[in-house]
Amino acid sequence: MTFRQEHIPVDPSARVRETPLPPARWSPGKGTAALFVLAAVACVAALAVTYLFFVRTTTGQFIDESALVEAVELSGTAGKAATKLLDWLPALSVVIASVVVVFVTVLRRRWAAAGIAIAACVGANLATQLLKDMLPVRPYRGVETLELNSLPSGHTTMAASAAAAVFLMVSPRWRPLAGYLGGSFAVATGVSTLINQWHRPADVVAAFLVVGAFMIPAGWLVIRSGARWNVWDGYNRHWASARVWVALPVLTGLVAAGVAAYALLSIGPGGQEISTVSYFWAGTSLIVITGYLATVAGVWLFGLAARRRDV
Repeated sequence: MTFRQEHIPVDPSARVRETPLPPARWSPGKGTAALFVLAAVACVAALAVTYLFFVRTTTGQFIDESALVEAVELSGTAGKAATKLLDWLPALSVVIASVVVVFVTVLRRRWAAAGIAIAACVGANLATQLLKDMLPVRPYRGVETLELNSLPSGHTTMAASAAAAVFLMVSPRWRPLAGYLGGSFAVATGVSTLINQWHRPADVVAAFLVVGAFMIPAGWLVIRSGARWNVWDGYNRHWASARVWVALPVLTGLVAAGVAAYALLSIGPGGQEISTVSYFWAGTSLIVITGYLATVAGVWLFGLAARRRDV
């Protein structure tokens, strides 16, 4: 007996099954490039607005110059202390930043991150000096002031860029603390330049913005080049990543905003006081607000980029 084997036709497309692709692997900084670019552009735009208002307009010049003139009222004990502090701050900022950067680089072998951070730091300081030389002198707008351009502040740029370099080099869980301490250091430097009558408030604000324009893109490169260590699980997992380090600059900035509002309203149209140090306090508050706003924004942005996600 012969059995006939029946041939069943098979669809060729059914012979090969497609293996599903594994889900895309998450890596720090992925998908956040646009935010970093936007933040850097915002710094440049804010720098232009700061220059145009405080240097090119009568109102801006008057507010800025009044804060500088009224700093004379505090040129006694506070002025002497500020002078000594100011003399040491640039060298101190470089020394502290150098020690931390070298320590982290050697201990953790973060060579690429160190190169990026140092390059951005140098770039910010060079840009500050170029802006000082290239920007035209202050035009006369009816305000008695020195015509020499002093924007941005070199002392503040040096202190803020050194603090930012440390911020980039440390692990994400240390960045909230590093941001608060570094931001406080930069703010103290800026206020010292005002008390010592070296710079107007707008000069300090411009320095913060120059540093941001350089260090923010550098930070994204650090995160992408060091994907293995630029990862964290969020706030409160380590004492250095506690939310208190974000809350403190926020509260300080709000207090400074209240001080600025009270100072300006008291001497504005219908105000009850003749200014003695009101513009000084308003200028100081502007420095504090800008410095701590940059601190909080930086901690949030870098925390978002390094936050671990399930994919």
